[in-house]
Amino acid sequence: MKNQVVKLVSQALEQLAADAVIPRADLPVPLIERTRDTRHGDFACNIAMVLAKIARVRPRELAEKLVAALPRNQLVEKVEIAGPGFINFHLTADAYHRLVPQAIEQGYGFGRSDIGQGRRIQVEFVSANPTGPLHVGHGRGAAYGAVVADLLEAVGFSVHREYYVNDAGRQMDILATSVWLRYLELCDQQIVFPSNAYRGDYIWDIAATLHREHGEAYLHPAVELFQDIPADEPAGGDKELHIDALIARSKQLLGDNRYRFVFELALNVILDDIRDDLALFGVNYEEWYSERTLTESGAVNRAVEKLRSLGQVYQKSGALWFRSTAFGDEKDRVVVRENGQHTYFAADIAYHMDKLERGFERVIDVWGADHHGYVPRVKAALQAMGDDPSRLDVLLVQFANLYRGGEKVQMSTRSGSFVTLRELRKEVGRDAARFFYVMRKCEQHLDFDLDLAKSNSSDNPVYYVQYAHARVCSVLRQASEKNIAVEPSPGVDNLDRLTEEHEQALLTALSRYGELVEASALNKEPHQLCQYLRELANDFHTYYNAHQFLVADERLRDARVKLILAVRQVLRNGLNLLGVSAPESM
Repeated sequence: MKNQVVKLVSQALEQLAADAVIPRADLPVPLIERTRDTRHGDFACNIAMVLAKIARVRPRELAEKLVAALPRNQLVEKVEIAGPGFINFHLTADAYHRLVPQAIEQGYGFGRSDIGQGRRIQVEFVSANPTGPLHVGHGRGAAYGAVVADLLEAVGFSVHREYYVNDAGRQMDILATSVWLRYLELCDQQIVFPSNAYRGDYIWDIAATLHREHGEAYLHPAVELFQDIPADEPAGGDKELHIDALIARSKQLLGDNRYRFVFELALNVILDDIRDDLALFGVNYEEWYSERTLTESGAVNRAVEKLRSLGQVYQKSGALWFRSTAFGDEKDRVVVRENGQHTYFAADIAYHMDKLERGFERVIDVWGADHHGYVPRVKAALQAMGDDPSRLDVLLVQFANLYRGGEKVQMSTRSGSFVTLRELRKEVGRDAARFFYVMRKCEQHLDFDLDLAKSNSSDNPVYYVQYAHARVCSVLRQASEKNIAVEPSPGVDNLDRLTEEHEQALLTALSRYGELVEASALNKEPHQLCQYLRELANDFHTYYNAHQFLVADERLRDARVKLILAVRQVLRNGLNLLGVSAPESM
């Protein structure tokens, strides 16, 4: 409905431009908003005040010319000018009634649009290092990224979902060494496990697989491993030097092939677990992009050489630095270390260069809020290479705090004492987890109440919305049990009987759905859709408690059944976009 009003005003503007009342150049898209008070109509437009200065007329006078130029439309009952030049649109009852059969007939297509016009967008999200299971913090990024991608697709964009697999670098070496140390313990070697190695039970599981399938083929005496290794921090040493020395010694003792086998075993076991975990959470990707391919394809070297050719790097203290301060970053960044190895940042530059070279019009990264410092440096690199940094949107997701029994659940990733996404999903269910994760703005901290998420009460938002859907289904079951015909009549037949205040509220809510989907997609704010569904569910529950649907009056019964069928479809559509099921009974 809103888009129809936008179209009418745009046509009027074109007519005024043709009549030389206003200049044609750069005609703006008119801003149409819903009125706060329905006595002032359904929609209001301030375009007359926006253009009055360049038209060199008073806003109210321009508003009068715009109203006169509006094409006739059978859905508009009247148009009024208010205040200094607001244009208020009053729609007909039929404009709202038409939405009911549209929702029923269009099904999952209702509320979708083509404003994206097939433009290609890449959404990269989660991309957690494959060094352990996904935890509840990753879950919020997974739910948020997946819903943003689905919303963008619903409004006509061509969306490419991608997971960047950090399968290279120091953290992966720490993982491989952690697994080998646990393997040596299974071979009855006495190991003093490093304080900053990975300690979760999953490390034991991978080590046990290695031991079970290969016996002692990978055994080396612990004394050889720890000989002349710098002390760990608890003993007064440097924990970083300690683990790095252990990695180097592990590579030396095992040799390239055997070390690579342990490395690949750990990577593949954890990556397979992440894939399965996300799939069970309703999150799927078009591509899993390996960081190692950037080096193997020469993309990292090519990115660094491009910066070098543009004069954007310099040598200092044996390292190669990118002049990121020239593009708004707080300090310059190393891209090649003193030892000749590329930094993580160099790989990030190459990856984002590759994204834009693949032809995506826009690129969206969903990162944890602790990565906020990376945003200006990546945008600086894109700008330095001649790309438009505004093509990259970085959406920062705050961590989720879990509460059980009113107490905060303590977690530590490195020590392994964290709640995994799988554990959360098993405890509260996929639906509650998906809904709770996106019902707040991504940049806001989220306190996840486990007890509330599991409760069957109106205080639980996902239960409240799903129960509204199930209630509509229960009405249809009652009709079947009582042999009452509820097959809806065609079109808008009998909908003029919907005169109750609750019915008008539901019709207005239905009319907002398409606008809400577009706003949620373009602003990348799934919480707007969550809030809308809660409000629609509340309107329905209020209606359900106040009126009978299976009344004796056939025309009234038909109208009410058609209305609640439309409500059911919109609830189903909205929940589907959130990755949440719409149960028929609860």
